[in-house]
Amino acid sequence: MDLVRIILAILLPPLGVFLQVGLSGAFWLNILLTLLGYIPGIVHAVWIIAKR
Repeated sequence: MDLVRIILAILLPPLGVFLQVGLSGAFWLNILLTLLGYIPGIVHAVWIIAKR
């Protein structure tokens, strides 16, 4: 399941984070990072998924 989340995190970073943590602060932070730049959103999403 983590492989699917990582693939989703690369395509749509907030979706990958949402599937991992739900509507928490990490999800909203990832939306902000994705809006500021796509790469920071991907890095944050993969980090959140790999951490848990």
